[in-house]
Formats: sequence, structure tokens, C-alpha cells
Amino acid sequence: MATTTLTKAEDRTAVGHAARIAHVSKSFGGPEGQQLVLDDITLDVAPGEFVTLLGASGCGKSTLLNLVAGLDRPTAGSIETPGGRPALMFQEHALFPWLTAGKNIELALRLRGVPKSDRRTEAERLLELVRLGGAYGKRVHELSGGMRQRVAMARALAQDSQLLLMDEPFAALDAITRDVLHDELTRIWRETNVSVLFVTHNVREAVRLAERVVLLSSRPGRVAREWTVDIDQPRRIEDTAVAELSVEITEELRGEIRRHGQH
Repeated sequence: MATTTLTKAEDRTAVGHAARIAHVSKSFGGPEGQQLVLDDITLDVAPGEFVTLLGASGCGKSTLLNLVAGLDRPTAGSIETPGGRPALMFQEHALFPWLTAGKNIELALRLRGVPKSDRRTEAERLLELVRLGGAYGKRVHELSGGMRQRVAMARALAQDSQLLLMDEPFAALDAITRDVLHDELTRIWRETNVSVLFVTHNVREAVRLAERVVLLSSRPGRVAREWTVDIDQPRRIEDTAVAELSVEITEELRGEIRRHGQH
């Protein structure tokens, strides 16, 4: 495979980590007692790094993301996000339908403490960043699915966090729209130098986007294996190198599923 030539990655000057997950386990109570969902997860995300979390349904990917976001607490272990609270983008856009695209973004800016006089200018800048210039006054029902996810991305970026958490944000979109948003996300990641932890069950998507792919085993979720994606950006989902690495990762994923008796 080709050697990565990402200028952004080479130019990283920050030290430390955007997220440090150390020996994290998570259990939930149920009718049959405590159920172990995550078991001794240790994972660092470097400043400016794009990491995808991959695994079978129910392996704990979203649970881990929620723990990093601070929406829940681990049963054991620790999580550090030195840059402050991460921004979180869900599979559903979660926009407020009674607000315009711009006002949805301004809400995040207000919660961040941005002065009212500066909010519209910043919201319009973020809409330009996600290539929705001119959409400030659009209502949610006037936007396509892909446009709504762009607004959701702009709202997440409005939080000015050093770490962006994304929980299968493109899963509900058609293939063409998803491919376009892959391009947009890659561009925005490179322009902003934000760190990204991206959950998906789609192997090709994981390889298409990430610098590093982390495979979780089936429940309880453990780090089964990691891959560094040494493929030049920009990538296409149909690229030969993407396809070849996807096949290797898929075989490993199938092995994990077989080992844990899932179908």
C-alpha cells in the first residue's frame, strides 16, 4: 500500500492526546444481573487524528462513544479529554425543527458563550465551511437529509471542541449522498485539524475515512485489533487499496463474530 502523505498529520504540533481511554469497562444491570458490555478498553486518540471504531452490532461502540462524551460513566477505568468536552454528532441530525439552519447553529454558539453580536457571522461562516452558504434562513423541513447532516456537522463544529465524536452519522443516507459527505468530512477534518472518533459498522466507510481503524470484539467489547491506514487521501470507497484493506478487516470481523457465537 502507498505511504500516507497527509500534510495535516505531518504538521501536528500538539502534544499529548485528544482522548485517553484507560482500562475502561462498562456493565449494565438487567433481569439476569450485571451484563458486561465493554471490557478493559485502552485507546488513545492523538491530536488531529481520525480514528474509526468498527465492530458487529451490539459490541459496545456507541456505549464507548457515550462514555467519551461524558453522557455516562465507566464502571471501571478512566477517560480523559484534555481539550474539554467533546462535540457529539448522532446518526439522526437532532436539529430543532422550529429553528432555521442558522439558528440551530447559533444555539450551540450561545451555549458556548459567544456574544450575541457575533453569532450570526460565525453561524454563516460554519455554513460556508460545510458548503451550505445561503442556507442560514432555511427551515429543517426545507433541507434534504444530506443538508440536515451538514447543518448538524456545523452545529457540532460550533462547539469549538478539539474532539469530534460521530456515531454512524451517515448510516441513514443513500450511497451517493453518503459518498459526498465522506468527501466533505475529510476536507473539514483536514482544514480544522479537529480529532475525530467515528463509530461505524461499515468496513469500507471505516477504511475510506480513517487514519486508524480499531476493531472491537463482540460483546463484551474489547480492542481486538488495530490497523494504520497507509493510503493517500483523498480516497474513494471503490479504490483498490481501500477494497483490499476492507477485505482483510472484514475477515477479521467475521472471525470475531464466529468466536463469540453470533450470526
